[in-house]
Amino acid sequence: MELRHLQHFVAVAEDQHFTRAAERLMVSQSGLSASIRALERELQTPLFVRTTRRVTLTEAGRALLGEAERILAQVRSAHEAVAAVQGVLRGTLALGTEQCIAGVHVARLLAAFRRLHPDVEIRLRQAGAGALAEEVAAGRLDLAFAVRTQADSDQLRSVPLTSEPMTVLCHPSHRLATAGAAVTPEEIGGEVFVDFHPDWGPRRITDAAFAAAGVRRTVALEVNDVHSLLDLVDENLGIAVVPRHFRHKRQALTALPLKGTDEAVYETVALLPPPEAASPAARALMTLLETEDA
Repeated sequence: MELRHLQHFVAVAEDQHFTRAAERLMVSQSGLSASIRALERELQTPLFVRTTRRVTLTEAGRALLGEAERILAQVRSAHEAVAAVQGVLRGTLALGTEQCIAGVHVARLLAAFRRLHPDVEIRLRQAGAGALAEEVAAGRLDLAFAVRTQADSDQLRSVPLTSEPMTVLCHPSHRLATAGAAVTPEEIGGEVFVDFHPDWGPRRITDAAFAAAGVRRTVALEVNDVHSLLDLVDENLGIAVVPRHFRHKRQALTALPLKGTDEAVYETVALLPPPEAASPAARALMTLLETEDA
């Protein structure tokens, strides 16, 4: 099994299209097709279901994809480790992050990293905590900054950065604002909620807190960015349970403590593979982060 066959396979799986994958890889479409056929012959099974519009993975293809991504990530790490020993950090830093993450100023950190390591290509992906954890574990990301939503495993470890309580935000004219007191999940379970997609860390924390309290709530207004959430609360269309630092982004809103649950803690972590699998670029970024925090 040749590495280029695995590289070609992963590219087609990502693009779900032979032509687009060939253009991205800068190879001929016929050469790419031949590479995939050679891999299928070796494994003695089809890896893709081909149609005139797109290609999708077979069950065997899905099984191979995760392993292929891990193998390619390990090969990349090997090349980068050799370069690091020679005194030059090269290669790629693939970083993931959630929106408005606490405990790290991502843009400032990456700017400092680029000044120190100009030969490293930086790639940044923004997604929810669940997706980021999966991509780090699979080797598609070197590390990610996200909200802790799961325990460490053999393929994923977390380095704590900061923690803070969750807070209820509402419009100043809302009945909760006029009361001006801390609230419990039981007291606000019947409200109209604005919240993020279920994969985002703050949403997972809020769902867990209400579940622990035995309270069902309905998210009527679901968004995928912080500004839209704050806009909807600002128009008094609902309330939101968010990390405490969000309140500073919209001072006009009323912030109330959420009490009565131990689950409502927003903990930011750096998600990394096991130490022996961490890339030189990931280790360099974490060293820089620790230096800035010192």
